[in-house]
Amino acid sequence: MNLFETYSARVATALSALAARGSLPAGLDLGRVVVEPTRDAAHGDLATNAAMVLAKEAGTNPRALAALLVEELVKDAEIVKAEIAGPGFINLTLQPAVFTAILKDAVERGQDYGRGADKPEPKVNVEYVSANPTGPMHVGHGRGAVFGDSLANILAFAGHDVAREYYINDAGAQVDVLARSAFLRYREALGQTITIPEGLYPGDYLVSVGETLAQAHGEALLSKPEAEWLPLVRSVAIDGMMAMIRDDLAALGVVHDVFFSERSLQGRDGGDNAVHRTIKDLRARDLVYEGRLPPPKGQKDEDWEDREQTLFRATRFGDDVDRPLLKSDGSYTYFANDIAYHGSKFARGYAQMIDVWGADHGGYVKRMQAAVKAVTHEKGALDVKLCQLVKLLRNGEPVKMSKRSGDFVTLREVIDEVGRDAVRFMMIFRKNDATLDFDLAKVVEQSKDNPVFYVQYAHARCASIFRQAREAFPDLDLAPAALAGADLARLTDEAEVGIVKLIASYPRVIESAAAAHEPHRVAFFVHELASAFHSLWNKGKDSPQLRFVNQTDRESTLARLAFVHAVRSVLASGLAVAGVAAPDEMR
Repeated sequence: MNLFETYSARVATALSALAARGSLPAGLDLGRVVVEPTRDAAHGDLATNAAMVLAKEAGTNPRALAALLVEELVKDAEIVKAEIAGPGFINLTLQPAVFTAILKDAVERGQDYGRGADKPEPKVNVEYVSANPTGPMHVGHGRGAVFGDSLANILAFAGHDVAREYYINDAGAQVDVLARSAFLRYREALGQTITIPEGLYPGDYLVSVGETLAQAHGEALLSKPEAEWLPLVRSVAIDGMMAMIRDDLAALGVVHDVFFSERSLQGRDGGDNAVHRTIKDLRARDLVYEGRLPPPKGQKDEDWEDREQTLFRATRFGDDVDRPLLKSDGSYTYFANDIAYHGSKFARGYAQMIDVWGADHGGYVKRMQAAVKAVTHEKGALDVKLCQLVKLLRNGEPVKMSKRSGDFVTLREVIDEVGRDAVRFMMIFRKNDATLDFDLAKVVEQSKDNPVFYVQYAHARCASIFRQAREAFPDLDLAPAALAGADLARLTDEAEVGIVKLIASYPRVIESAAAAHEPHRVAFFVHELASAFHSLWNKGKDSPQLRFVNQTDRESTLARLAFVHAVRSVLASGLAVAGVAAPDEMR
């Protein structure tokens, strides 16, 4: 049950009733009408902006329209009070029975509470990580991985058909550099002394690739010219790097549905050259032309090569300047490949695309959104989520060195040190467009100042209450169906009611997080719920009547166990979409 959807529908019904009797014009656009929690619980349970956003179209002022709407809404038996606030907002106070029914629903549905109805269209493609297959991932990649995976989880929980995709950048010059670096490690595996020159990859993660090549080919590659060994070594090196990346992602609980190769777009291994075909199709629609571009802003004229280029009319779709599709040597630009790639997503049925990028790609967003509009005939949409930098600290001091990579701390080193749960929760406990300070010492503290511990501890406390209840009442039926039949109207303490109302908002949190593509909303919510539950636990120390297990009051205990079951289920659900475990004990 989504309380806010329910009352949005009732507000719409009230507006229709006003229109039917001639008090309002028919056909008002309700697209901007929302029902949301009040900012202050003292002002009621729900608030709507209906009068504020409809007054102009209705040809009246907001407070006058609000008065009409209040008159209609108070006819609803579940609404205790409807009041006009400020310039025309309406606050609604609901009958306690409304929240009792929601709590019962949460108890019965367990971790499915808040799950959205199936939304088969539009299918959603979430592309995330897509790190170059040239070495191990760093913590910045980890933030994008957690953000993208959590977002995909939330979208799926909200009912969307979601695909999780990784784009393998295996067609650029960087993979040739990788192959040359791996060839040095191959020579090393054969007993030669090597020196890794500047410009190649120095990390020891390529040692195993060199050993694999030596085992498979012996010394046969040494006598071959680069043109012969490079493709073979490149393929083995990319496979080795992708196996390492998949393994690191698995340690983080991230599994992709699709790994899409950039090389396949260009038909390098046989098959269709999708990039050529895409450019040809755009040219046929007069969206590609030969022309010249002015120098980029801030670039000195002497550094600018003025030449005729093959250009995409990006400005026609909202970009600041048209964009090159071919380099001076005739090869494709990254942008040309990316247009074809996103065209392939649309061709595979994904009208809604979400790309998760590092913050350093911010300047690329407009052109890519323009390209998606063009290549999908404006039927597809691209949302790009930029993840800001992660500052890795230990007790407040920067951490920079890595034994494995040579110049940065790898994601796997962080996971191995602090665990998957700490990495995943903390990576979304801050909005993606804000820089994240990740302190290796702080995220493993067992204290209320450590958010992931605080939330998991609340879930473990719920589990401990059930263990205590089984000892106190061995014959008590604690199945969800039995708990849902408890007298939930007994839960009248202000703190209990506040938590029930918080639980009532969970389906809305899921829907809004899915719609805004913001996983941090769920992390914030479970932390708020955990905090409220810990406070109620502490309140029970001083007020015995609020204790969850009361050996002298079986019915009260059953009601509170139903309440705890709902809290536990919502915490577990929120942690699950974040990809974090919900432990029954903390050790």
